[in-house]
Amino acid sequence: MEPAADMTSPEIAAAYAATTAYLFAQKARGSKFGLDRMRALSAALGHPERGLRCVHVAGTNGKGSVSAMLDAILHAAGWHTGLYTSPHLVKLGERVQVDRHMLTEEEIVAYVRELRPAAERAARDEPDDHASFFEFMTAMALLQFQRRRCDIAVIEVGLGGRLDATNVVEPEVSVITSIGLDHCEFLGHEIAGIAREKAGIVKAGRPVVIGLMPPEAEAAIRQIAAARGAPLVSVAEVFGPDLSAYPTTNLEGDYQRWNAATATLAARQLGPAWRVTEAAIAHGLTHVDWPGRWQRVQFGGRRMILDASHNPEGAQVLAANLRHLVEESGRGPVVITGALGAARAAPLLATIARFAREIHLVVPQQPRACTHAELEALVPEEFAGRIERATVAQLFPQPGICTAGGPDDVVVVTGSIYLLGEVMARLEGADAG
Repeated sequence: MEPAADMTSPEIAAAYAATTAYLFAQKARGSKFGLDRMRALSAALGHPERGLRCVHVAGTNGKGSVSAMLDAILHAAGWHTGLYTSPHLVKLGERVQVDRHMLTEEEIVAYVRELRPAAERAARDEPDDHASFFEFMTAMALLQFQRRRCDIAVIEVGLGGRLDATNVVEPEVSVITSIGLDHCEFLGHEIAGIAREKAGIVKAGRPVVIGLMPPEAEAAIRQIAAARGAPLVSVAEVFGPDLSAYPTTNLEGDYQRWNAATATLAARQLGPAWRVTEAAIAHGLTHVDWPGRWQRVQFGGRRMILDASHNPEGAQVLAANLRHLVEESGRGPVVITGALGAARAAPLLATIARFAREIHLVVPQQPRACTHAELEALVPEEFAGRIERATVAQLFPQPGICTAGGPDDVVVVTGSIYLLGEVMARLEGADAG
């Protein structure tokens, strides 16, 4: 990677703005499914995935939390770790981290300068062969982990599994956290079919760990694991139905104990060579840094909770958390929400309406975001509280100021992770991107 040497701060800022504009333009291209482009890009880079030791994590929900937990566990065990997740909350570099230090703007500029010629050569004869945004990011992660000589990396799948760009790796352990109905336009509308897509990350002879999921999903994954000679361990079999027997974590919510159990089993499956002790597992699980997951913050003296709940399965988890919050505070919260697509917004708003006393509807700055009118139409008729259209700038106009609700209200920001990122950027006084 060529460093952005001797550049002044304004020059770095300008180069980074141009670089991110180029990267995000690749999202607008669309892309055809398959691993051919990623394999070709990896080959052009000298196959940085070869020799990389990793844990590969897929799932409808929980895969980010489980990845963060595994990274914390491996770091507690003394290893030099890489972490690749998506999407980011505020800064693009969050997606690629080494020992929890994210890619800098200078590194992103330099990596894109290195990767862009290979992507453009591939597209000369066939425009669809140009690397996608996610393929660029995946290549950056693989190169960074190789060049920083990470002992092991935790790599989160972007979408599905079988055809995901990350599926060029050969992991030590594969993990499938949960199976639910999400991204149905790409993965299908049937649980077993979605499970088979995610089970595409299972590799011959490599252990696979599964979290809690519907029986038909588990059956589909077990069938694939058996066919590939991959030994399978499940959270349900090891920990049973009693949540009190599950590991504890500093991340709040019952579902995070399910995720902690999944991460624990994955860490154990690494085997004795990795020297991951039960003490390292316990320490990692109680020192996880994973923002935006029922995260309590203080902002200008206001109590706020930031929680990404962006699909039907996530809405079920949100319901449990909101119920606990009402019991704890004695009143319904003020909720700020927005979502991408009606299939996600409908269960989200149905859940919020059961507990909130006031709802502020926001349109995230994403092409697929629901409009104010679409969100309003999905609020159940029986909701008797106040409904307001808003923007992030209106709700957080100045540092330390939130205009939603009153000083004694708990404000919950939930829904699309992109909305959370916009809010967190305002809270931190930073520019998103």
